[in-house]
Amino acid sequence: MVLDKINQPNDIKNLTPEELEALPGEIRQFLIENLSKTGGHLASNLGTVELTMALHLVLDFPKDKLIWDVGHQAYTHKILTGRAADFEHLRQFGGLSGFPKRGESDCDSFDTGHSSTSLSAALGYCMARDLAGEDYKVAAVIGDGALTGGLAYEALNNASQLSNKSNCLMILNDNEMSISKNVGGMSTNLERLRTNSKYVGLKNRIIGALEHLRNGDRIISKIRNTKNSIKSLMLPNMLFEDLGIMYLGPVDGHDIQAMVKTFNMALSIDGPVIVHVITKKGNGYEPAERHPSRFHGTDIFEIETGLPQRSSNPGYTDVFSTVMRKMGDRNPEVVCITAAMAEGAGLKRFRNMFPDRFFDVGIAEEHAVTFAAGLALGGRVPVFAVYSSFLQRAYDQILEDVCLQNLHVIFAIDRAGLVGADGSTHQGIFDVSFLTAMPNMTVMAPKNKWELSDMLKFAVAFDGPIAIRYPRGEAYCGLKEHRADIVLGKAEEIKRGSKVMLFALGSMVKKAEEVVAQLEEQGIDAGICNARFAKPLDEDYLSTLMDYDMVVTMEENVLTGGFGQQVQSVMVDKGYTGKVLKIAVPDEFVQHGSVTLLFKELQMDSESITKRILDALGK
Repeated sequence: MVLDKINQPNDIKNLTPEELEALPGEIRQFLIENLSKTGGHLASNLGTVELTMALHLVLDFPKDKLIWDVGHQAYTHKILTGRAADFEHLRQFGGLSGFPKRGESDCDSFDTGHSSTSLSAALGYCMARDLAGEDYKVAAVIGDGALTGGLAYEALNNASQLSNKSNCLMILNDNEMSISKNVGGMSTNLERLRTNSKYVGLKNRIIGALEHLRNGDRIISKIRNTKNSIKSLMLPNMLFEDLGIMYLGPVDGHDIQAMVKTFNMALSIDGPVIVHVITKKGNGYEPAERHPSRFHGTDIFEIETGLPQRSSNPGYTDVFSTVMRKMGDRNPEVVCITAAMAEGAGLKRFRNMFPDRFFDVGIAEEHAVTFAAGLALGGRVPVFAVYSSFLQRAYDQILEDVCLQNLHVIFAIDRAGLVGADGSTHQGIFDVSFLTAMPNMTVMAPKNKWELSDMLKFAVAFDGPIAIRYPRGEAYCGLKEHRADIVLGKAEEIKRGSKVMLFALGSMVKKAEEVVAQLEEQGIDAGICNARFAKPLDEDYLSTLMDYDMVVTMEENVLTGGFGQQVQSVMVDKGYTGKVLKIAVPDEFVQHGSVTLLFKELQMDSESITKRILDALGK
């Protein structure tokens, strides 16, 4: 096995041509076999095997810096830097992360997980390198999907301001052809001209000479205008060069030697360079080639068929999908927005039934929110379906463009709370804190699948900014008998109790049931209240709890600024003298691992909560 010879960074440079030819197949087989047992991002990694190998052949690790956008396609990079043995515990608690992590290896240059960040980080590295007088290389890999994010264009705009002598290699990994290919003889010949050292030197000498002539600036301007007019007529991909970034490509992203040659050429050029590489998502594994979206982030699966090994009951995303399809039927003013997550966020059925009322804006959450504001002002009822950890990228737009104008925009916040294996960049544990701080915002969380349905209907009929947060995974089917009407700011008492009241938000209601059962075994009569609203809080109901020895708040959100602190503030203001125990995520970034294990580690599982209550009561 050639893979057995890869034990540390740069080992790939010692392989023979024959070994290099065999290595891509071995890496693909390794990824398929391991991810079939652990789950993970398969299609994207199968598509970047040769690209990663080419980069490792031209870069020197850890001296040089390689930055992956999002980072879900960096598995081959991990293998080539000596981490293959750790894949057995990929995305498991204490094991290998599914994303680049500087704490995991000094060959990982930037902690990533969200999109469109790589170019900005790479430019920062380049400036720091130049200011320090160092000579390491900097390369960033960004996908065509990530290039839909506004941050990427801000970086491209800034790249044109780099010193002409500051090289920055930017690789556009195009696996969906969302950017037009440069094809034909004109493109090939101009690429040779642009990268030919004699041509570049001659061009600079001519411009230098003209600058010293009378009217030289006007002559240079006319030459450039003429050149740019010809390019814009004949070449569709001159955006980058118009920004002052040299463009090379397209290059076959599965031809290692072609990429090595192009990357070396790009690294020898003064200034920023973008290399357009064409790859195929899922390459080498037929199920992933046919269904790249399904294998973007896959659970464990059967290698022979590609089918998942374990079936799951309907999740909250499925409930949302069903309700939105029905709401689309009933209300023609309802429109849906996604930021490149139609399938993941549950909008596929709405898109298929109401294509004119469905909008995929790309990986551009900021734009999605302000776009929704415009739709609301135009008389529509926009529903923005988004993962919690991605919504935080649009904080300013929610505050300034929606809440300030008190617009009827619905935020359907999926993956709210702990999400597990994707780790710290994807845990949805901050939205309660930042959304409840915004004037005019209403924030709800359902206890079960029926309440999610009722809350969505309530939100459509509402008037003003409103958010519904719901967790990843199977929808809870308990407490069906408790289905009181949704009334703005009103909680739902499920069990009265006498000494302890568990005031739980959303997904934590189920855990509250388990805790109450355990407390009763200890002779403690505890009640449960389903808060329903994180904002506005049911202050009238809280006033009825003054005689309880303890009020326990429960939420899947960080402690600071969260539901529990706000409940405690209200209770203290009302003169409550008992104890308020706040069950929440500590103020820390939560690493990857199964949700069950993470709850236990955070002392938020039912057994830990029961113990914390007993300790606080002195039992």
